Formats: sequence, structure tokens, C-alpha cells
Amino acid sequence: MPVDADPRALALNRWLRNIDPEFTPAQPMGSDASFRRYFRSQRGGIRHVIMDAPPEREDTAPFLQVAGLLHAIGLRAPGILASDPDQGFILLEDLGDRTFTRALANGVPEPELYRLATSTLLALQARWLERGAAGLPEADALPRYDTDLLLQEVRLFIEWYWPEVRGAAVPRVVEDAFEQAWRGVLDALPALPGTLVLRDFHVDNLMLLPAGRGTDACGLLDFQDAVLGSPAYDLVSLLEDARRDVSPDVVAENLETTLAEGRWPSAAFLHHYRVLGAQRTVKIIGIFTRLARRDHKPGYQVHQPRLWRLLERSLEQPELEPVASWFRRHFRRDGRPCVR
Repeated sequence: MPVDADPRALALNRWLRNIDPEFTPAQPMGSDASFRRYFRSQRGGIRHVIMDAPPEREDTAPFLQVAGLLHAIGLRAPGILASDPDQGFILLEDLGDRTFTRALANGVPEPELYRLATSTLLALQARWLERGAAGLPEADALPRYDTDLLLQEVRLFIEWYWPEVRGAAVPRVVEDAFEQAWRGVLDALPALPGTLVLRDFHVDNLMLLPAGRGTDACGLLDFQDAVLGSPAYDLVSLLEDARRDVSPDVVAENLETTLAEGRWPSAAFLHHYRVLGAQRTVKIIGIFTRLARRDHKPGYQVHQPRLWRLLERSLEQPELEPVASWFRRHFRRDGRPCVR
């Protein structure tokens, strides 16, 4: 839809002009897997990004909250210049166009970028632990990534993928077995200290900032769904990427780097890494199916074969045997349903 015929774009431009008449008319940048859209505008030769999050679909409060937490621990989330929660607009610092995905496509070595991503994640976790109980009290309002929330996520597979490939809702007895298998696996996770989990920590949401050094060279995007949970989740999100194949050497190096920090007991961390990798993959299979079926965004379906390859590898781990048994009964390795 042209900007001059788009009611929300027109409202966004009115909002910008009320802030400063020097803002140029906002131009669309694109959307993401949610209902959010992004625009760009200039003022005094400096570019800015504007998030458009329709209030009936998206809540801007979590983004603003988590951005504040990331700034408080010294990480490079976009600066918040203005916001209007009632209209669903946020005026942001523009971190540029150079996502890690684009940097990879332009020849920046994969090991270099993944080292930067892992060092940024390790810095986030170290600073989070060092903040102390009184350092960031507002963080306590974040949701906990507990068994119930993890189960809620894997149910997306049952709700969307199962009926998509079988043409009917899942039978109750099959659904109960699926949940029982996952609950047993998740409840068996060993205890680890909780940390801030961004949940979508991968190359599409990381920015390579030319003026930065160390972790200041890594900009963070798409963090509004952050929770308090396992320190293994974001690393597995990075290294078992739903959208690209990460080389085995890069996976091994960054996993080794994380363990060498000695912040987490290795056996417990790897247990979390393996289980949450499978949990995340199963969730995303459901999400990508929902995006195609409900939201008319079929482009994500191209990644389903990779997801099933990741899941096949994950289900070889002994910690996941109850879940693996369920999948062997109902699905082939490529995601096609078994005929019974």
C-alpha cells in the first residue's frame, strides 16, 4: 500500500512532524514475522528508524522495557528517542543496514562474526549476573522461561503443523502423550542460574556496527520477547539457526568458548543446550507453519527441511528419548507423517 494511502503511515508521519517538523516523510523499510513494521525518516541529515506496532496487535511496553535493561548493562540496543504507546510508535536510533546476515553475504568471515556474537552473549550474561539483586529491579517483571512456557511453545507444533500435514486436529490421546513426553524431558533439566534470554538471538537480529569495538560492534534487535531463563537458550538459537546452516567448526568453537568461561557447569549446560535446541526447533516448525497458514507469509516454509534435519540430530540425544519416541511413532525424519 502506498504511504499516502496507508492510514497508519499517515498517522506516523503526523506524529513525527509533531515531534519535529524537520523530519522527512517516513519511508517503509519492511516488516518482520510479527505485525510490526519499520520506517525510516531523516532529520538534519541523520537517519532514524520508526517502529509501527499496531496497539491492537502488538504491545510496545516490552520492547521499551528490555531496551532499557540492555542499555543499563552496556549493550548496543537502539536508543529510544521518543515513544507513543497509545498509537504504537517508537522513534529509534538507526543502527544501519548491516545485519550479520548481510555481512556474511558480503564476505565477512563466518568465524569472525560468530565469535563477536558469542562474546556479546557472554558479556550480557556476565553483566546480568554481576548486577546483583538490587541492580535492575524492573527485570523481575520479565516472564520466567519455565516448563509451562516452554510447553506452551512446543504446543504450536501440535496446533499448526499436525493439522497442516494430516488434514485433521491431533487426537487427544496423541496430544496428551506429546505433552507428557516434553514435560518429563523439561522437568529433568538440571538447575542453572537464570539470565536474560533474548529468545531470537541469531544473525538476522544482530547488527555489525562499524564504529564499535568489542561488544560495542554488535547491535541487538528484536528483543521484545525477552524472558528470564536458561543461559543455553540464546547460544543454541545462534548456533542451530532455523534460517541458515552454521558450519560445524563454528558451532564447536563457540560452544567450547562458552564452556571455557567456566560460568556454568559443563554437563548441566550441555544438557540444557541439547534439550532447548530441540524445543526451539519444534516450536519454530509450528511458528513457520502458522505464518504461512494464518498470516499469509509462506516464505518461511523454505526453512522447514533444515528444521527437520536439526530436529533429527537433536532427537539422537539420550536426554530426549521420550520425545524422540513420540516423533518416531508419528513422523518420518523429513517431517512427513507416518502412515498407520
